[in-house]
Amino acid sequence: MTRVGSGVRREGICMTRMTRLRPEESIRLEREQLAALYASVGKAQAEEIICRAMEELATRLALMERAHAAGELAALAKGARGLAAIAGQVGMTTLARVTGDVAACAERRDAAALGATLARLIRISDRSLTAIWDTAGTSG
Repeated sequence: MTRVGSGVRREGICMTRMTRLRPEESIRLEREQLAALYASVGKAQAEEIICRAMEELATRLALMERAHAAGELAALAKGARGLAAIAGQVGMTTLARVTGDVAACAERRDAAALGATLARLIRISDRSLTAIWDTAGTSG
């Protein structure tokens, strides 16, 4: 038995170990921004604003994924900039930042970075939506 790179060679067959990466990063919400929204318009209207923002985020994310699949990078960048603005308005700091990164990759036409960053955005969007509803339920 001999070592070959990251694998072990046995009887002419190279066996390598596979490691599955499960990237996870913390997300950041501006709780003060949400609290200010609740204070300025009241609980019912704040929840309506947040609900509309979440629907718009989901719609824009789906449009971005379709634009990416179709190779329409200008449309993807435009959608990402809009999504970043909405996320920023409701205090979803991490989502806004990563969406800005997606827009930058699309504008640079950097396919490898765009694929990785868009995948990161999708992971973060799911966690951000859950976090904002959890936070919204305790605000007001």
